[in-house]
Amino acid sequence: MQLAPYLFFNDGLCREAMDTYADILGGELGMVVAAADMPPEFPIDEDKKSWLAHCEVNFPDGKLMGSDSFAGPSEPMAGANVMVDFESRDAAESAFNRLVEGGETTMPFAPTFWSAGFGMLTDRYGVRWMIGCEEAP
Repeated sequence: MQLAPYLFFNDGLCREAMDTYADILGGELGMVVAAADMPPEFPIDEDKKSWLAHCEVNFPDGKLMGSDSFAGPSEPMAGANVMVDFESRDAAESAFNRLVEGGETTMPFAPTFWSAGFGMLTDRYGVRWMIGCEEAP
């Protein structure tokens, strides 16, 4: 079994967000389905045809999936975060610093009693992240 977070984005920002995550986290864009390519039984408003009905970023150990929120504004992630553990502190801190650009730090990236580095943030797309590393404190 493989668990995969599925994120919903407001205002047609899914493609931008997923491209950003692929770049920062070192993944590769996989399946991308534009709303315009959906079958006719799934009618899409003309102004949302460029939005994405589905998008995947693939990583060696999993994937991150997303879609634009066609049913109206998606509520912020209450009670959930996407957790990413990097092998090194430097890689984790770099990802944290890039993800927080335009967003908000919840817990600054710093050493903890369980890790050489850990931090929490909400990125500019409203996605909440927990970034850590496997290095011991």
